[in-house]
Amino acid sequence: MYKLWLLFTFAQFQICAAQKDISLSVFTVTSKSMTVQWSGHTGASSYKITATPKNSPERPVFAQFSGNTVMGSVNSLTPNTVYTMQLEAMDNALNVLSSAETEETTAPDVPSVLQTYSKLSDSITVEFTEVPGATGYILRAESKTGDFFSETNVTSSPSTVVHLQPYTDYILSVMSVNSGGRSQPSYPAKARTVVMAPKLNTSSPTNESILAVWAPVEHAVLYTLVIIREGSYVRNKVNTTNTEVTFDNLQSGTSYCIKSMAWDAEGRIGDDMTVCQITRPSSPDVVDIQVTQGRTPGIAIYWVSVQGAVNYTAWSSSGQNCSTVNTNCYIMLTECGQNRSVYVIASNEAGTSSPSESVNYITYPCPPEKIWVEEPTAGDCYVMWEEVALVEFYVTFIKRDDGTENLCNTTETTCQFPCMCGYTYLTSVFPYNKAGPSLLAHVRNYTTIPCCPHDVQVQLVSTETLEIMWSPVKGAELYETTAAETSDTIHCNDTSPVCALSDLRCNTAYSVTVTPCSELRGCNSTCAPNLHETAPCSPEILNMTQTGNSSYRVLYTTPNSPNTTYTITATGRYNRGSCQSKNNSCELTQLPCGTTYEVTAVATSAAGKSLPGFSKALETGPCCPDSVNVSQVTQAMTNVTWSPGSGARSYIASLTSQRGHAKCHTLDNHCLMGCITCGTNYSVYLEAISSTGHISQCTYHGFSSSACCPTGVKLYRRTNYSLRVYWRSVGLQTQNHTVELYGTGANYTCIAAAGSTYCDIQEETCGDVYTVVVAPVEQSGLKVSFCQPRTYSVPCPGSNAGMVISRQRRSVK
Repeated sequence: MYKLWLLFTFAQFQICAAQKDISLSVFTVTSKSMTVQWSGHTGASSYKITATPKNSPERPVFAQFSGNTVMGSVNSLTPNTVYTMQLEAMDNALNVLSSAETEETTAPDVPSVLQTYSKLSDSITVEFTEVPGATGYILRAESKTGDFFSETNVTSSPSTVVHLQPYTDYILSVMSVNSGGRSQPSYPAKARTVVMAPKLNTSSPTNESILAVWAPVEHAVLYTLVIIREGSYVRNKVNTTNTEVTFDNLQSGTSYCIKSMAWDAEGRIGDDMTVCQITRPSSPDVVDIQVTQGRTPGIAIYWVSVQGAVNYTAWSSSGQNCSTVNTNCYIMLTECGQNRSVYVIASNEAGTSSPSESVNYITYPCPPEKIWVEEPTAGDCYVMWEEVALVEFYVTFIKRDDGTENLCNTTETTCQFPCMCGYTYLTSVFPYNKAGPSLLAHVRNYTTIPCCPHDVQVQLVSTETLEIMWSPVKGAELYETTAAETSDTIHCNDTSPVCALSDLRCNTAYSVTVTPCSELRGCNSTCAPNLHETAPCSPEILNMTQTGNSSYRVLYTTPNSPNTTYTITATGRYNRGSCQSKNNSCELTQLPCGTTYEVTAVATSAAGKSLPGFSKALETGPCCPDSVNVSQVTQAMTNVTWSPGSGARSYIASLTSQRGHAKCHTLDNHCLMGCITCGTNYSVYLEAISSTGHISQCTYHGFSSSACCPTGVKLYRRTNYSLRVYWRSVGLQTQNHTVELYGTGANYTCIAAAGSTYCDIQEETCGDVYTVVVAPVEQSGLKVSFCQPRTYSVPCPGSNAGMVISRQRRSVK
């Protein structure tokens, strides 16, 4: 370090030498010398240093150096003295070229080491002489091997060097220090540190002993341990070469302090170290155990306190424990139905005491694991359970879901109680023993079968749908409704007390049963059924035939029971008709003509009405005309007219007699028919025909054709100036005839009685030309108007017969 400091100072001097004026600084100061350095000066051949004591009668000290030197020492100075240091740069003629000066104090005098010794393994104490002017001292310690060096600043003697190694040789010296610097080291002295103290690891194996164990200490040949009880002055000293010592016959729960030391081969005692150890406490005595119940059931343990215990722990044979600083504690019970014991141990820093004597206790009984309910007969239930150990008697609680409670005390494992359908019963069993009742009870639910509904109402809401309604029953969560017959069963499941069973068969008796069900108990299969029949099946119309002008017979199927009534309804635009029957046919009457009807069939029984069968259209025959008029146009031709018939599009008119018949087919309301035989009674018929071909037979009053016109009409002149008209009658002559003669001068009329074939007319003038018309007279008094006239020229008397001039034919209008 000293050499490094010189190099640094020399570099500083070189920097100063580069300046123009010379500079001076003190490099090293000891008690009798100073080393200075300066900056070189150009042209200087030598340098002179003068050290002049300040405030001292001592003489100055000189030193001279060559011109190439920039550092030098001045010796033979007085310790602890302030000097004025002057530097002069001179040429060869010893002329002063430049100068510089400074003040510095020399270090104090060198102290002497008086004595060294080691009381601790990591330090050496040095006693030395104190010198005047010293403001402090430096203790220097160096190992003999050179691997350790330290300097410690101290203020007085004696002082200690620390951070040393145990049982190690050191070389020690001391230097004095003031503001000028440090003195030279004193003459060295040798010293060795003592051995370390053993590091004790203490424990208390029992409540009357302490065991001290330590690792061997290097260079130690003997160990000394001193033990003293806390609060006592009695010491026990033990010397040993072993590394462990057991102190016996101590007081339990008491603190002891142990001081340990080691000796080296030179007989020097080393460091000392003190540790304190408490012995374990003695075993406490258990005085009472109380089994308690409540929200936190358990056992309360009480014992007598022991000396030195800072904590107590009570242990149950079940493995549970409680710890406290008091003389009682509480262990929560987690096991039931057990014979257990408990003991207490005390503990402190040294460990735990031996366990106390065990004290037995019994826990509250366990609840039965298996509880069940049996119902051998409806309404008679039994709670049953497995036998439990350590039980004196059982208390059974039975609570119904409406709040009703039952209680049963027994020493057996069964309890009887009444149970009603549709209720849930909560059953729990509490065993009892000396510790009290079981804290827990397994609750078992038992739900009786749901009650059967007693107000089941079944009604037919449609031909194939039954609606079943009932009041809700206790205990039912679901209702299963069935409609059963011989070949099929319809189901309906719902939570509501109503069900509609659809898609049933018509005209079928179903056994309807409402079965209440619950998730726990299933379904009650003892409920009585209700027999109900569905509506009749729909009849189908097979055929419709007309049996009269306004009556029709309807033939239909009869798919239902014999007691079923069938109603046939014909609905028209303005009216309707119906008929009923238990057979397979029914006659509709008073159906007006010319009307279209929709005919349906419905079956009715005690169960209700069926759906209408498929309807069929019925068109009644067209109406017969209200009146028919037959008028004869000619002797062989008639004109038939009639009023319109509702629903008729065409007509067939017929005139029928034994002597023949006439017929015409027309769209009109009249018809001209020929081939009529005169003097014949005809039956008048009319057929009214609809557009679809329906025919109505219409019969009217008979028609009699007019009497036949006579034939062979001749005109004769008689001798008495009379004219005779003669004819031949056709058919039976049951009517009179009228004879009309029209001439140019006179007109004559003659009536011939029935059966007569001539008529005489008295002529007033002769020789006229006459038109003769002979016609039968009807019973109504009207003459037949279509007999043909004949024209005769009758000469005056003298001629035997008249001459037929012409025959005229009347036109038919």
